[in-house]
Amino acid sequence: MRHLLVFAERADAEEVADLVGEEFPRVGTPSVVRETLAGEDDAEDAQWLVVVEDPGDTLPEEAVARLDELAEEYDGWRERD
Repeated sequence: MRHLLVFAERADAEEVADLVGEEFPRVGTPSVVRETLAGEDDAEDAQWLVVVEDPGDTLPEEAVARLDELAEEYDGWRERD
């Protein structure tokens, strides 16, 4: 299982990745990747993803709720992959 935290700004994604790594050391520091929206040529339309690996889907509900809170604090959202 992967949790994808989606942000418009790279700086926000990088800061959240650091926070997740500090708060949830067992998942390590998440990757930050750029995802261009389908059909968009403008680089400004790219989203930044914080990829939180959760092998075995074992993060407790409180941790997943915290991921949601962090995403919202930085004007983003969480998706599951």
